[in-house]
Amino acid sequence: MKILALDTTTEAHSVALINNEKIDARFEIAPRLHTQRILPIIKELLYKQNMRLGEIDLLAFGHGPGSFTGIRIAISITQGLALGAHLPIVGISSLVTMAQSAWNQIAATHVLAGINARMGEIYWAEYQRNDQGIWTGKETILSIKIVLSRIATLKGKWAIVGNIWKIYPELSKTVPDLQLIETNIILPIAKDMLPLASRAWQRREIKKVEDAIPVYLRNEIAWAKNPNP
Repeated sequence: MKILALDTTTEAHSVALINNEKIDARFEIAPRLHTQRILPIIKELLYKQNMRLGEIDLLAFGHGPGSFTGIRIAISITQGLALGAHLPIVGISSLVTMAQSAWNQIAATHVLAGINARMGEIYWAEYQRNDQGIWTGKETILSIKIVLSRIATLKGKWAIVGNIWKIYPELSKTVPDLQLIETNIILPIAKDMLPLASRAWQRREIKKVEDAIPVYLRNEIAWAKNPNP
């Protein structure tokens, strides 16, 4: 199967291409360069595998949550590529992508995923992976206080992913019967979207280009002087 995945939902942008079992991927942290860099990277990966865009079976994109601007960039690029090459698409959560990263790295089946949403809030999910490789967990936006209260109710081993653990170190405080397993997973990476996209294909969850829907989790933009989303 041939899948092209892209993500621009955070200060990083990334692209991954799988052609049967061969994978090429790029990941860059460059908050203001998503629109300038993403298409040349896609062209580079296709060229490296001697492929045309029209040969792709499925185009996967990060649909959020994350930066409002980054999500819109991902959707606009996806729609342009999909329309031009008549490709089916699938949106992948930035939070579940990081959970998949934890599975790929340390076989974690319980993952706490969080991305900074600014204004004292966090894009948050508590994921569990079943034997079929399906992640379950509700994505939401919560205050730091509520996230702390939710963590306090958990037990067992949970891997932690996302940028909030460095931004809010108080989230990692000791909780009885809970072991938080640190990872180096800070942002979603397109390469780890590939198995999620493949599973969506198998479950017939693919969409038409007009059905590319962003997941913002809230309808207000956190204006800040810091340019990083």
